Amino acid sequence: MARQNLKPVSRRRRQSVELLSEAELMKCIEDLCNSKAEEFRYFGYEDVTGEQVWACVSESYRRGWPRLNRLVNDILSLKATRFMNWLMVSVYKNPGDEK
Repeated sequence: MARQNLKPVSRRRRQSVELLSEAELMKCIEDLCNSKAEEFRYFGYEDVTGEQVWACVSESYRRGWPRLNRLVNDILSLKATRFMNWLMVSVYKNPGDEK
């Protein structure tokens, strides 16, 4: 069989991509963390903050920041059980610190 060249499905021109500044990116990440904290509050975990969500998620980024799609996925897919486990371990590690 002869192999045919595949043609793109869309024939539109590629549009230029506008990149976010670091401040805009951090604001978006902060909004995602606050949204996840609000989701946890909806389920009854009343004192959860966006900062705590970020601390829980970013703890696994010891070698540096991952790609943006992974970072967003890690925030949005954070389960309450994983968060509460992280919170309990962090309380035992730093018994004098408060929220």
